[in-house]
Amino acid sequence: QVQLGASGGGLVQPGGSLRLSCAASGSIRFDNMGWYRRAPGKQREVVATITTGGATQYADSVKGRFTISRDNSKNTVYLQMNFLKPEDTAVYYCNTVPNLPYWGQETQVTVSS
Repeated sequence: QVQLGASGGGLVQPGGSLRLSCAASGSIRFDNMGWYRRAPGKQREVVATITTGGATQYADSVKGRFTISRDNSKNTVYLQMNFLKPEDTAVYYCNTVPNLPYWGQETQVTVSS
């Protein structure tokens, strides 16, 4: 079973940027992939998805600010986050689409002044 691990989170001021990485233990070449987040007190939500062919979709709340991309040669999916807002504060995860029955390592993103 492929294992997924997110990294790259941290504390950033509003308006700042972060780049998250999701490294897979095996090939994700044939998998659609997604980034998800869970804010305090809220349910997990999808942030962005990318197909095997590179087509992308975004939650309305992040359109124009976040960009999902993938590098199949590195078994890695990225989430470039720009113009971050306090409401982007959450734990971020990655998973295949449809989801694997488990979630890998998360990364915390905190947007605060």
